[in-house]
Amino acid sequence: MGHPEMSDDCVQMYFKVKGPVTQFLGRAHLCRAQLCAPKSAENLEEFENCVTQYMKAINFAKGEPRYYFLVYNASVLYWQMVRPFLKPGYHHHLISSLSQIVNVLNQTEEEDKEWRAELMLELLDCYLQAGRKEEAAKFCVTAAPFIKANVPQKYRHMFSVMVRHELLDELQLQEEKKTSVSLAVTYHINMLKAILLLFELARLSLTLKCEEISSGCLSDLKGIDSKDPGKLIEIECLEYELEALRLESKVKIYVRAAVETQLNIVQRLDVALQRAMRLAEPGLIHAVCTTQWNMCLPLLQHNLRHHLRKPLTNIADILEKVDSLMVLLRCQVHMEMAHIEEDEDRLEPAMRHLQKAVLLDSLGLYQEKLTMALNRLHLCTMLYQSPERAEDKAIMAIEQAKKAIPKDSVRRKRALLVNAGLALAPDTFQIVLDSENEAKVSVGKIRGRFTYLFAKARHHIISVDKAAGHLRRLGNENDKERIQIWAELAKVARKQGVWDVCRAASRFCLLYDNVKVKKVARLKKGTRAHTLMHVPCARDRSCRPLPSQATVHLLRSEGVELNNHPEPPEDLSQHSAGYTVEAPEDSSQWITYQNWIESLSQSAMNSWLRSAEIGREIQEGWIVQNAVVYVLNHNQHLIAAGRQKELVDALDHLLSIVKATGHSGDPTMLVALCNALARGLMMTWIPAQVPEKSKRPVRSNLFHTPLDSEASSEVRTAVEVCEFALSLTDGTLPEEVVPTSARQQLIATWVKAKQLLQQQIGPRLGMDEQSPNEDINLVTRVLVALEMYSSNGLGLMDFTVPPLAQLVTMASECTWSDPLAELQTLMRLTRFAHAAHDHEVTMLCSQKAIQMGIRYLRTVETELVAEMLSTTACIQGRSMMENLKGRKQLRLAAAKAFLDSAKFGGIARSSALVMLAVRHYWNTWLPFLSSAANRKKTKNVIQRIVSIINKTEAKKQCPQGHLLFSL
Repeated sequence: MGHPEMSDDCVQMYFKVKGPVTQFLGRAHLCRAQLCAPKSAENLEEFENCVTQYMKAINFAKGEPRYYFLVYNASVLYWQMVRPFLKPGYHHHLISSLSQIVNVLNQTEEEDKEWRAELMLELLDCYLQAGRKEEAAKFCVTAAPFIKANVPQKYRHMFSVMVRHELLDELQLQEEKKTSVSLAVTYHINMLKAILLLFELARLSLTLKCEEISSGCLSDLKGIDSKDPGKLIEIECLEYELEALRLESKVKIYVRAAVETQLNIVQRLDVALQRAMRLAEPGLIHAVCTTQWNMCLPLLQHNLRHHLRKPLTNIADILEKVDSLMVLLRCQVHMEMAHIEEDEDRLEPAMRHLQKAVLLDSLGLYQEKLTMALNRLHLCTMLYQSPERAEDKAIMAIEQAKKAIPKDSVRRKRALLVNAGLALAPDTFQIVLDSENEAKVSVGKIRGRFTYLFAKARHHIISVDKAAGHLRRLGNENDKERIQIWAELAKVARKQGVWDVCRAASRFCLLYDNVKVKKVARLKKGTRAHTLMHVPCARDRSCRPLPSQATVHLLRSEGVELNNHPEPPEDLSQHSAGYTVEAPEDSSQWITYQNWIESLSQSAMNSWLRSAEIGREIQEGWIVQNAVVYVLNHNQHLIAAGRQKELVDALDHLLSIVKATGHSGDPTMLVALCNALARGLMMTWIPAQVPEKSKRPVRSNLFHTPLDSEASSEVRTAVEVCEFALSLTDGTLPEEVVPTSARQQLIATWVKAKQLLQQQIGPRLGMDEQSPNEDINLVTRVLVALEMYSSNGLGLMDFTVPPLAQLVTMASECTWSDPLAELQTLMRLTRFAHAAHDHEVTMLCSQKAIQMGIRYLRTVETELVAEMLSTTACIQGRSMMENLKGRKQLRLAAAKAFLDSAKFGGIARSSALVMLAVRHYWNTWLPFLSSAANRKKTKNVIQRIVSIINKTEAKKQCPQGHLLFSL
């Protein structure tokens, strides 16, 4: 009746009077148990008291058959009470009491066998959730036969649990097959098992991104004539997941079309979720909600997540309505909803979502993060109050800086960010910040060529050293919170372009790295599963890349690229006659400045390496991937200049970490890392090479000087690194396939390393162990052969190469996924055929290359395609001239080829190619100039050529650096 106080008074009065031992004694214990039932899973003491009352009622009733109904009632009320404890981290509290209740129900031979089976299955789940596998296996010995005999519709679930958790040995599995009741029952059970197995296999293959297997499972499921609307919705969910997997395989970065397709899947799943709600099947509702969450994961980005307000709200509301025990998923959904609300500046709803997430975080995975987020939002609502805690002052200043609009001045943004730093470190933050303030640099009276640079370096070194004292004075006070605030300050400063504050904040944040910070390992971002899929806090970036990027910015402000040496300034001062200019290497001031610049580069590299190490420690592969990408991108100028040797130690360390954590689904990054490392290992031992275009077939060298032990060791390591990457990307796993251009660079490095080791490549061209992908196998063999041809005639060991005609045939049989790679292959075949004086093959390959190149000239990298076309056309013309034999038509064709070469060279913006083609054209056309008619015909052509030359020369050559990868 809703009056618990009155009930409590009545129960107390009953127990004060010693009445007769009747059923009312058991009822009184049940009433007392309900009155002291815990309000949440945190009240363990109340839980124990409540269980005690239920057990008193059960122990009283089990001794008298006429009171057995009390045992049943107690079990039902008990089960209603313990529902809050059926969430991760709490199952072990139920084992003792639930096992007693199951045993008593068995002793009393309760007629409701389905209820007994239900409790048995829940007890088995408690054993497994608590990690008590041996007890679970022992319990199955008695529970499985009972459920199979009395409640066969639940046995398929129990059987699947036993198989999944390996609670059955081979003998029991064989016995299971023999003891089927009848053919009809066996067929029915086998059909149920088959459907269950197909669903499980489809989900597993989707998780492992095995598109072919999941597609086959779906086809089989559709082939089973099922009228169950719930099963049809589950099949529909699997179809959507398969569609999303296919989309992911086609589009690595979520461009607009891919986003629209993914959003469409989310909208269709939202409709399916409403249908599942009408069916009121909890298992089905959970399955659809899980699928919907998986589909939302790729869109949980700052600029996209606002599209997910409605579907995520529906997930949260529906799971709350059914009081779902998938509390971790519900917690994560509310955390994402809080982000979405905060993005729209709706702070109160965001706080409500965070408060719900706190209550749902049963394992305490996000308690610290949620507490800080709630505090931060609370501070944002304090309009006219000033917080007392230094940390809160810093948070408030950062939040104010975040809300700065684009037209706000940098000075205002910087002032807010500086206030945050001063709140956290009033003793030293300004000192560290002033390390880059040129107005604070004291030069002194005597000024020389390097005096100012020396003073600037010394001032910076002395100032930043002051930061270390801050942590010694502060101690361990609020260390975890301060780490988060410093990192947030660095990120906001970086985003707003306030680089000096970013550098200072990063420096203070990283003071904690060498003290005691050991982050707890977290689940991988975006992990697809059907119980737990995503940990939002895994999106937070490590603070390590920030100082690296900020330091690169500082280096560039000094006119120096990362890992480059500074150039000494010119001495523009006037000196008396006979004055000797001091060499930079003899100046202690210049050496100090140079060492400072080099220390900045080393600091940036060390930060990226430490970031990768942190990623390995917490098993977050994406952090390692980011570190590798930063190192490769910011050292691209060294790689382009052939200075990989300087990066060997760093790249080797990164590769060892990548091998330990995986490459996060980015095999192209792994190939680039391996290629750079292998090139660095062998670069010192490669002799100066003759340009490929000027080579001629030469007699193979019979004697070669072998490499010494150090060189051999490094080159062998280079071979191993190349073969590791090549074997990983050979097509055995479709998701590990890389672009042909990336694989081609790796093959070139591998072939050169084999040549340095004087190891011949066999007739299978390196494909001793073939992968299932025949297309990649054949392309690889062609690329290997091309590199072997390219490496011959350089004074090293010559490879035994396949005949050129055979290689041309192989290339024509390839299925090329990259048109640029195919075009380059045809161009190189043209070059090698011309060098071998094989006019027929030269013409065949050049014609194919030119026809193909013209098709792609305006669709892919125009200048690169035009460069290859210009080179190919020029070689074609030269081959015609070499096989002229007095044929005028052939000379005219050669002249046209040279003219085309000049036009393509102009498109490629290459003066060298244009002038080379023009020179050949002039020499080819020269015999015709003796005739006035021919001179008249030539006039227009010459004017066009001059126009091409002028336009090419006039175009500004603006070399632009480019990134290997984007984050």
